[in-house]
Amino acid sequence: ATTTTTATATATARRALTARLFASSRRAMSTFYADLKTDAGTFKFAVGGAWRESASGSTCDALNPSKGNIRASTFQACTTTEVDGVFAAARAAQRGWAQTPLHARAAKLHEAARLMREHAQPMADALVLEVAKGQKDAVTEVVRSADLIEYTAEEGVRILGEGKLLMSDSFPGHERNKLCMSSKVPVGVVLCIPPFNYPINLCVSKIAPALIAGNTVVVKPPTQGCTATLHMIQCFLKAGFPPGCINAVTGRGGEIGDYLTQHPGVDAISFTGGETGIRVAQKSGMVALQTELGGKDACLVLPDADLDLAAKSIIAGAYSYAGQRCTAVKLLVVFDEIADELIAKVNAKITELTVGQPEDNAKITAVISKSSADFIESLVLDAKDKGAKLCQEWRREDNLIWPLLIDNVTQDMKICWEEPFGPVLPVVRVKTEAEALEYVNKSRFGLQGCVFTKDIDRAIRLSDAMETGTVQINGPPSRGPDHFPFQGVKSSGIASAGVANTINFMCKVKTTVINLARPSYTMA
Repeated sequence: ATTTTTATATATARRALTARLFASSRRAMSTFYADLKTDAGTFKFAVGGAWRESASGSTCDALNPSKGNIRASTFQACTTTEVDGVFAAARAAQRGWAQTPLHARAAKLHEAARLMREHAQPMADALVLEVAKGQKDAVTEVVRSADLIEYTAEEGVRILGEGKLLMSDSFPGHERNKLCMSSKVPVGVVLCIPPFNYPINLCVSKIAPALIAGNTVVVKPPTQGCTATLHMIQCFLKAGFPPGCINAVTGRGGEIGDYLTQHPGVDAISFTGGETGIRVAQKSGMVALQTELGGKDACLVLPDADLDLAAKSIIAGAYSYAGQRCTAVKLLVVFDEIADELIAKVNAKITELTVGQPEDNAKITAVISKSSADFIESLVLDAKDKGAKLCQEWRREDNLIWPLLIDNVTQDMKICWEEPFGPVLPVVRVKTEAEALEYVNKSRFGLQGCVFTKDIDRAIRLSDAMETGTVQINGPPSRGPDHFPFQGVKSSGIASAGVANTINFMCKVKTTVINLARPSYTMA
């Protein structure tokens, strides 16, 4: 009881602190973000520690998904010459930043996190406006991102503050006449490309590890969510990082995307998004690459599972943020003998989901674009035409899609294998573990999956057999906490994320070998 009371008090205090910070943010935001926009209201790009207007004279629009795709904001369309200038600024700043003491780099990150909390409201508002994220969830993303920056600063001090000393006599045929000092050094300039669904959190998860490791960064924000990312970058610029450490290039991915990812000034790329990442991997050449490219996360529910827990987790996993999460539950695999009971429980909970506007904190809000909504609809209609049962009436208004459970899905239906990225969940019924595993392992994706059972031995056996980067036992797929390793296999990505893994990804190993005139063995 004491633990529960303490946890409740801590959560209450945190909510009160967040409320005070956001109230302060509203008062201060008018001047803090003043230099982000031109006189015409167009958002600028960042280079060399300053906000600039593009010489192109062209702009791009971010649309409001929840308001019929009307214009939400406008930002610069940078030229390839301006991209060159951004990389030149990052390169010029990198050596000096790498030679800044580690504790001083950490202090700058702590200051950026403080400024994010103090000036948080415009970031949350931009998430509501451009990606239809519920107001409460938008606030959570900003606070979580500030927490991530601070954790990264502390973890970086621990990871980068020590090296290794290797002795030559541990290898056969050698005496102790060589001492090898091994340390981590920055890779150089890191290109960071976050996705629309978490344009703040999945941006700081890249730039904070890069900066603590002594790298400089170039950020390419997503079109939807662009201005949320730019507001966040302002917090880093105002934190006092040297000019050129943090830069942002805005524009259309179709026009400058390949130029960015193939630029000779790039030493590493961290990309989160869809299958565009496969093309990035194919074209980027000999640079370090970290990608997370989506998933088809399956939820396996076994006959002995706690069905109430499973139903609650399925709702959270499949329908939060309208299913627009790489770690959303995207396929429910349930054993025949419990299928009807579980589906009834899930259907009952679907009726409790609110559908509407992000400003009202509706549980189901609009998906990101008309093309996304069209794709989701095509998957649903294909399944219906091939005999699947829609447990709810199909309903759509512009980008807003009502939550849907689709029963009796079979392998010939596209939705069995495609990632819908929306509030629709297909259900397949199975009789054996082998059949259940087939749905997981035949997928071209391999991000996460989950297993619900009371038999831990069975859970571990299935987890070991599932070809995914992570398996959750008795809980829905999830990226966090942000310090946990996070990785995909197959077409779901390359390399592992999470705070420590990303810091290590953004470093190279440097060794210095001391050759002694004669063997020397340490004594004390």
